[in-house]
Amino acid sequence: MPLSLPTSRQQIEKLQSERKRIAVERARRAPFFAGQLDHINLDRLDDWDEWSKIPILEKESLRNLTPDEFSAQFCIAPRDQIAELWRSGGSTGVPLFYPRTFEDMEYAKLSFARVFGCTGAPRAGIAHISFPLGIHPVGHVFARVAQEMGIGVNWAGSGTSTPSAAQVQLIDYLKPNLWLGMGSFAIHLANLAEAHGIELSNSSVEHMISAAEPLSDAKREKIERSWGAQMYDGLGMTEAGFMAAESPARDGLHLWTDMYYIEVLDPDTFEPVPEGEVGTLITTPLWTNNATPFLRWSSGDLVTYHAEGGHDGPFSVFPMIRHSHRTTGFFKVRGVNIGHPEFEDFMFRNPSINDFKCTAVFDGTLDQLQVFVEVRRGADADSAVASLVAEIKQTFEVTPVIEVLETGALAREFEGAIKAPRFIDAR
Repeated sequence: MPLSLPTSRQQIEKLQSERKRIAVERARRAPFFAGQLDHINLDRLDDWDEWSKIPILEKESLRNLTPDEFSAQFCIAPRDQIAELWRSGGSTGVPLFYPRTFEDMEYAKLSFARVFGCTGAPRAGIAHISFPLGIHPVGHVFARVAQEMGIGVNWAGSGTSTPSAAQVQLIDYLKPNLWLGMGSFAIHLANLAEAHGIELSNSSVEHMISAAEPLSDAKREKIERSWGAQMYDGLGMTEAGFMAAESPARDGLHLWTDMYYIEVLDPDTFEPVPEGEVGTLITTPLWTNNATPFLRWSSGDLVTYHAEGGHDGPFSVFPMIRHSHRTTGFFKVRGVNIGHPEFEDFMFRNPSINDFKCTAVFDGTLDQLQVFVEVRRGADADSAVASLVAEIKQTFEVTPVIEVLETGALAREFEGAIKAPRFIDAR
């Protein structure tokens, strides 16, 4: 591997000091940054007052560029050095494609490989990979890295690559001990398996790794209950690489600060926030910047910073961040704001409910909250519905209209979607 695991915070700080200078020097070569970095003193980058003169790079700045403009103005590597291109991870606007040089890829693969070590994943066996495969990197880079580490791979991809029902059968037949994919897809597979009479809790999978979407405690609990395996969270971004993962303590994401210089800042003032307070994550890649010189990139993630975690293994040298899981997604029904993540957690904590979909509708007189549910096999549907109506009314101050669906109906509806569309405003 191109970079050994650091053994001290002092070693990390020395690397950061050296690589921040290189990061700024590379950014100065990009026409995009013309006039924005000339006043920066490269000898004082460890001084916050000097470093903070570098402007925050926000998503809108790049979304305003056409793909041709992005290639000409932001990218600095010649085409004969490009190993592959990664699709930007955003879900809105025209996607950008980030070139990665052959040197970038060595460090990118290292960033993915560290996830296995940090989470304590088995170093032998078979990994079933349900992350999307294609020009978005997470699935295929995990697969390649696993093979280089001696772990066999089922290259399944998402439901659009290998139908979900086939994935359930593959897990049953091929008996992988590792599963990698988005948490919502893990729930989808578990619900589909139950519809086919298969209990994934009795499967061979013992270690699960998720990324690309928030993993709340309630979602983790539901996944682990359904699969009978431990789920570990991770964080990556196509602008940088894979950046962080949980240790066996599962008390936060240890972030590879020898590879990424991070800041947690007030989202309004961009001043540092105290440890433990919510701020926006700002990232400067220190090694994967040969083609795309991202500086002080604001990904929009809201996190808290923690210098220490509860694990004493080799990855404890890295500080931790924790997702705040704050979001603006909500329904307003009859004057009541119903937050999507809060409602999702509420539903996933209900052991009688396998899956759900929530729709806000107008019935010609009033707004209504419709909740479509699948009841766990063996549970009394009438009792489950009555309890759910009362609990939703007590918790969210809205009386819902509940409709029970046959087992597997939502799995069929969600098939092909990368993220299950559980919340729909149909008014």
